[in-house]
Amino acid sequence: MTSTQARHTRRAVLQSAIDAGARCATSDPDLWFRTDGEPQITWQARRAEAIRVCNGCPARAACEELALRNGDGNHRVDDMVRGGLSGTQLAAARTTQADRLTAAVDADRDTEGRLLDDLAIELRTQASLNPDGRRNGVRLRQDENRTEQSLRIRALTASIRQIRTARRARAGWGVAA
Repeated sequence: MTSTQARHTRRAVLQSAIDAGARCATSDPDLWFRTDGEPQITWQARRAEAIRVCNGCPARAACEELALRNGDGNHRVDDMVRGGLSGTQLAAARTTQADRLTAAVDADRDTEGRLLDDLAIELRTQASLNPDGRRNGVRLRQDENRTEQSLRIRALTASIRQIRTARRARAGWGVAA
């Protein structure tokens, strides 16, 4: 995955790419973070090794993009490596890419919202269909068509209810449908 592709990819896909092929998954997790009280010279050597591992990683672009979206890194403290960048480099990249990252985070956050919109449109379309129709040029019996239409409407309504209930629960609104 290239950096450009990663920028146009949703969070779940980025995480899947990292989970499937990141080289750090088989490395010592302590390599990527500076320990408390660690001398700068020791951290610089470990950081260089971590960046070397990242640069050869097939998931590097996805990891960098996810780190930027997560807000990793700090302008004042160099204490981590992610996606081949140090914490200060990540912070600087976030500053220069702030508008793009805001849009990407918003898009990631509301994937369910778009799905709800699509389901609502499909529900309205199904509800407005005339049950007296044809399939493959053969006129369907009205009761058969109504049954199929009702089943589809019930399935769409159940999907919408399930997503809304989950969103409400995550937002702390309880589970009332």
